[in-house]
Amino acid sequence: MERVKFVLINPTAPEWRIGAGEQPRGSRYFRFSMLSSLYVAAAMPPHVETRIVDEDLEPIDFAIDADVVGISFMTYNAPHAYEIADRFRQETGKPVILGGYHPTFMPEEAIAHADAVCVGDAEGTAPRIMEDLAADRRGQIYRSEPCDLAGLPRPDWSLVNTKAYAPVSFIEATRGCSHRCRFCSITAFHHHLFRTRPVDDVIDELRSLGRYVVFMDDSIICDREYAKELFAAMIPLGKRWFSQCGIGIADDDELLRLACRSGCRGLFIGFESLNEAGLRSWNKQANVGKDYLAAVRKLHAGGIAICAAFVFGGDHDTSDVFERTLEFLLDANVETVQATRLTPFPGTPLFEEMDREGRIFDKDWSHYDFNHVVFEPNHMSRDTLDAGVGWLVREFHTRRRIATRALRCFRYLDPMVVLGGVAPVNLGWRVKLAADGSFAKGAGPVPWAPD
Repeated sequence: MERVKFVLINPTAPEWRIGAGEQPRGSRYFRFSMLSSLYVAAAMPPHVETRIVDEDLEPIDFAIDADVVGISFMTYNAPHAYEIADRFRQETGKPVILGGYHPTFMPEEAIAHADAVCVGDAEGTAPRIMEDLAADRRGQIYRSEPCDLAGLPRPDWSLVNTKAYAPVSFIEATRGCSHRCRFCSITAFHHHLFRTRPVDDVIDELRSLGRYVVFMDDSIICDREYAKELFAAMIPLGKRWFSQCGIGIADDDELLRLACRSGCRGLFIGFESLNEAGLRSWNKQANVGKDYLAAVRKLHAGGIAICAAFVFGGDHDTSDVFERTLEFLLDANVETVQATRLTPFPGTPLFEEMDREGRIFDKDWSHYDFNHVVFEPNHMSRDTLDAGVGWLVREFHTRRRIATRALRCFRYLDPMVVLGGVAPVNLGWRVKLAADGSFAKGAGPVPWAPD
């Protein structure tokens, strides 16, 4: 069969987009491996030759040698992705495939800018899309059910410059999440399903990777028995690994013990809120009733660093939430934080509810980046929510607090994790949050301060 040259583009935000001859901006610790793009490439038929273009690292060449162009993007990149797609189609006539989270949730919008739209996993539709485009059948939306992860093709790491990304290896053991949090686009994308790869497949791939590994899973412990089997099998490998999971790992002593023995050194955990009524309203039942401080101390005792995710602006949040959350983060010595403004993404129950109530005042998708307020909060003004998040991240990332945090980490973390992870990630956040305007938003007098 005739060879097809496929270029897969990953658009990025304006502050990280580089021009010809420019050097990449920001820390490579915030550039991950493009694993999802590598899986798209692996899903292509054998006659398709894939090249990946990451706008964090190189500008888009609209004269690029390609037969088909693919663009994978999230909601905040939708306007830019549509511009790229329109230009390729109008100036070169090359067929364009759109995929990723936003096209999955808004396929009828996306198809106006594409010759094909991939809804859901690429593994289920990529061969058929390429076959139809070769036959000049265009303008279709291809829907894929969540695919079976058994026998998932290995990613071809030669397609990316691994030295430009975080200095670890990347792998996926599971996909999706079975929880139904109302604000979460991940569980909506995966139809609230949690899927696992055979443990033997994961172990075999791990043997080919370096010592430090990131599992790009949405919730690696969602099936606890699977997680225990995986962690037990990993112990002889001597890896040091990081991933994302729920706070429930601190409740299961056997699971936590196996995670520690298998080399877990850091976890991204969705704490989301200190407000239990807010957690219930988001259907974040797994966090209700949890003692966050005790959980953090238990994980620290096991040598595990934490990146805590908090979301602000829920209907039960009042303006004191920022100071209370900062106090918790400092008392617990949480290593890093991702603090975001609540964002009602298309495709989620939260979006449907707020849209129905007329509370969403901004549908400029480029603002759906966690750094803008796009809806009307319940118990605070838009400006208070916006400035409050800016204030929290600014206060958390002062140089003095970063230094204090890192020094405390030496009491319970592997020094390599502190020096190679905690310190550079915190410093990287300073650069990132200054570049995206977050620090500036929190620089003035706090809107909730008394006169």
